[in-house]
Amino acid sequence: MELVILGSAGGPQPHPGKAAPATAVVVDGDIHVIDCGNGVGRQLVSAGLELSALRSVFVTHHHVDHNADLGALVHLAWTAARSEPVDLYGPAPLESMVKQYLELNQPDIHHREALGRPALSGIFRPHEVAGPGVVHEADGVRVSAAVATHPPMPSYAYRVDAHGRSVVVSGDTAKCDEVTELARGADVLVHEAYSPGHLPEFMTGSNTKIERLQQHFAQAHTSAEDAARVAAAAGVHTLVLWHLIPWQLDDATFIEQATRHFDGEIIVAHDLQRIPV
Repeated sequence: MELVILGSAGGPQPHPGKAAPATAVVVDGDIHVIDCGNGVGRQLVSAGLELSALRSVFVTHHHVDHNADLGALVHLAWTAARSEPVDLYGPAPLESMVKQYLELNQPDIHHREALGRPALSGIFRPHEVAGPGVVHEADGVRVSAAVATHPPMPSYAYRVDAHGRSVVVSGDTAKCDEVTELARGADVLVHEAYSPGHLPEFMTGSNTKIERLQQHFAQAHTSAEDAARVAAAAGVHTLVLWHLIPWQLDDATFIEQATRHFDGEIIVAHDLQRIPV
């Protein structure tokens, strides 16, 4: 099993130094993508992976930095000769979103189907996640979900287990017991992280806006210190700090905050980083 960081920055704004949130777990050559922000298809190829090997996609929640290229990723895999179905998982209204994507892109789809490609509608296989538990199990890979804390919308963390190894991706969440339990005993925990003390210097706008954003972060996101607390409580081996905010902050600052509460291996995520599991 291998973890590939496709995008490591948090938030919807495109950044010059880091791509939007996305990860891939590769098992026996099959690619399982968790979150698919803007540009994920290009990031997969840049990481040396084949789009045609895309097996499944898991969306933690429906914020644009996590689902912007959900439809496009499968569409592009289809143009790269993917002819087997790709399972898509995420909160409602996932099925409706897939249907609307196919309707929106009919000109391109009709053209390529006329050239001999199989029907794209048969490649999309959506499954709406409505609660915790095992959501996918096939070919020796089990993926389980836990309810994360990211008001005001439903959000899930996912755990991938295969060949006795495990990776957990938190998605967006405040520190919560559900993610800790999902990560219990995992080899690698990929957890979002922000630095509370550095938010104001990277924010623009009025003091009221900054205060509102700080309140949102406190309710719906996890500081690097709290991500470390989750890792320690779950007993994971490696903590990967991901969905970094502010993305401009140096690695040493994030690591210094996390090491206050976790004495295992700590990695600050970088785009196209490949981590054996």
